[in-house]
Amino acid sequence: MSRTFSIISATLLTFFIFSCEKEISINDDGNLVPKTVEQDVSLPSIKVNETQLHAEAFGNPANTMLVILHGGPGSDYRYLLNCKAFADKGYYVVFYDQRGSGLSQRHPKSIYSIQIMLDDLSAVITHYKTSSTQKVFLLGHSWGAMLATAYINAYPKSINGAILAEPGGFIWQDVLDYVGHSRSFRFTSETLNDATYLDQFITGKQNEQAILDYKFTLMASADESEESSLGNDGPLPFWRSGAVIQEALFEVGDKEKPDWTTNLKSYTNKVLFIYSERNKSYGLVHAQKVSSAYPNVQLEKINGAGHDMLSFPTGWTNFYPIALNYLNTL
Repeated sequence: MSRTFSIISATLLTFFIFSCEKEISINDDGNLVPKTVEQDVSLPSIKVNETQLHAEAFGNPANTMLVILHGGPGSDYRYLLNCKAFADKGYYVVFYDQRGSGLSQRHPKSIYSIQIMLDDLSAVITHYKTSSTQKVFLLGHSWGAMLATAYINAYPKSINGAILAEPGGFIWQDVLDYVGHSRSFRFTSETLNDATYLDQFITGKQNEQAILDYKFTLMASADESEESSLGNDGPLPFWRSGAVIQEALFEVGDKEKPDWTTNLKSYTNKVLFIYSERNKSYGLVHAQKVSSAYPNVQLEKINGAGHDMLSFPTGWTNFYPIALNYLNTL
């Protein structure tokens, strides 16, 4: 049984025992999952584009901006906080939990679209930007690297460079192919049974997002199991998952079948594209296929790491000097 599942199960059991005595509800804010920025005013946040985002920045605001884009959809930036190290090297590092993700504000499923995610990113950049000449770089992991590419494809002149870590794909079929390989578990596997066991006890409606986020976390725990092909070192640190945005954006993808490569040939700035040694679902062939949409690519393998290469010591140690050198050359 995975560590995350064991911890979650123990927490839930304790909660149920405690709730019998205190008559508290899993629907009350903060009882099942951490509160969002709407519910906890002590959390750092910004209000942009008609939403409230959990966000913070490190370093000198006048320096070149590096915006960190987490994966998912529906994860949060906690697992990418190693990237604060770039602030000590002369960069203004901006983190934010995307709309409906992490500790940011939740919205109805119908509001989500790729365009609104791009508009949010524009608003975050505008909020933190201190001058019209300030350079802006994007660092995206997994879904975050896909979002970065969609943004560059739409607004190529606004971004000076990008670091892309194992995006599933920039064409929808490539995304489906990668997800199919990286999320395949046997129906009889212990991993899948662990992740879905409590589903029979807890159900959530579309507006009960705390419950849905909790259940989504159970499924995400499969990524750290021995059966996973992603090659991760263990469980990632996180605050809260976003179930509704994850479902909504996949449905948008299936409906619209986006292609975020239509304008990339005109983007001549060098892009750093990285993939991990241990992710069996990715590899050099897929990395070459996906990265080829850019005309100027520096392709690098991060040894001793899996998909979440930016979070664990070996992966980060091998990634950081490559990334810093890339940023400094631009």
